Amino acid sequence: MRATRTAHVTAGLCGAIAALACLAPAAERVPETPPAREAFSRARDRAAGYAGPGREAPDPAGVREVLIGYFGPDDPRHPEAGDLWCAARMAVDEANARGGFRGTPFRLVAGWSDSPWTAGARHLTRMVYEDKVWAVLGGIDGPSTHLAEQVVAKARLTLVSPAATDKTVNLANVPWMFSCLPGDHLLAPPLATEVAARAGGKPFLLVSADDHDSHLFAVELSKCLSERGLAPCRHFEFRQEEPDLRELVARVLEPKAEAVILAAGARTSARLAAALRGGGFVGTIFGGPAMGRWRFLEEAGPAAEGVIFPLLYPPPGDPADFAQAFQARFGRPPDYAAAHAYDAVRLLLAAIGKAGLNRARIGDAVRDLSPWTGVTGAVTWDPLGSNTRAVRLGTIRQGAVGPLEAAAAAPPPPARGT
Repeated sequence: MRATRTAHVTAGLCGAIAALACLAPAAERVPETPPAREAFSRARDRAAGYAGPGREAPDPAGVREVLIGYFGPDDPRHPEAGDLWCAARMAVDEANARGGFRGTPFRLVAGWSDSPWTAGARHLTRMVYEDKVWAVLGGIDGPSTHLAEQVVAKARLTLVSPAATDKTVNLANVPWMFSCLPGDHLLAPPLATEVAARAGGKPFLLVSADDHDSHLFAVELSKCLSERGLAPCRHFEFRQEEPDLRELVARVLEPKAEAVILAAGARTSARLAAALRGGGFVGTIFGGPAMGRWRFLEEAGPAAEGVIFPLLYPPPGDPADFAQAFQARFGRPPDYAAAHAYDAVRLLLAAIGKAGLNRARIGDAVRDLSPWTGVTGAVTWDPLGSNTRAVRLGTIRQGAVGPLEAAAAAPPPPARGT
């Protein structure tokens, strides 16, 4: 009985399918193949824009000081960010000497904690909502800039970063977020090209710290090397806070590589470069932009000679007025972080002068001022607010940072064991 019913059902289904097939030829029912389309779009090619309220608000009356938020340590002796604070204050002092904002002085309101995601976040929130600053400068690296961005995104407040090369800061697509430094996606290609020219076909190593900024730079550089058909024979990743680098250095020296790329902070890169030279390494040392910090020069000593890295300051044809003024005031030359902090403040104050005391219009003015020329060179925003300035390579010759092409006659690396 069951077999008979199954046969009837099967026959019925087959008949129904045949009847449907007879209604129209199969060729008439097949849709045309749609044209090929990309499955994604490039966020960096388009800006979100801001069409909300706020631009119509008049300038407030009775303002005695124009407050600018500074998310970073306000201690000139801070080992990583002291020079950024010095340069920011220098820019504000110069602006006030010229009359400030229509006769009203500017003032930096600083907030920071060495635990930025806890106490630092509270300081930043306070300056935005209680002090009611008109814009924010900060942070001092990629992670702290991400934190600042989360606060200003909700407050619709302009943020200008003087120190982050993390390209994902701008990929959040916050219309009032701007980065004065070129991102890792612009820093890595010229360095990868130079590695290919000097070490192509020869073994080289990549040594990177595990902190946020070093890791992202190493990832971007690895991608650029791969596009050129290159890969390090070994990649060592280590803790940024590692107190004893002897074991790491021994492992790096073991493969007898022709070149080593160091992706780490300024002080850690200095320790590694000095240890490598002291261990007898005579090949080329490449590195990230942190090799342009004065801390690297100071702590690496003779081992800094001949290193190659993305050069962020000084620009070609720099008149050196800023460098001389900074040296005279603080007793040391500025590095790229100080120079970009100086430019970030000057750009922000110029935008306030153009827009008035209106948060929404200040963001518009920062964007509209591009291209703008500062002591670091051109500041030209892409649609996401990242500086698109072309990056060249630099080196260190006789203890001074300069462009790589100017060091053609530079002395060879230190002799073995020095």
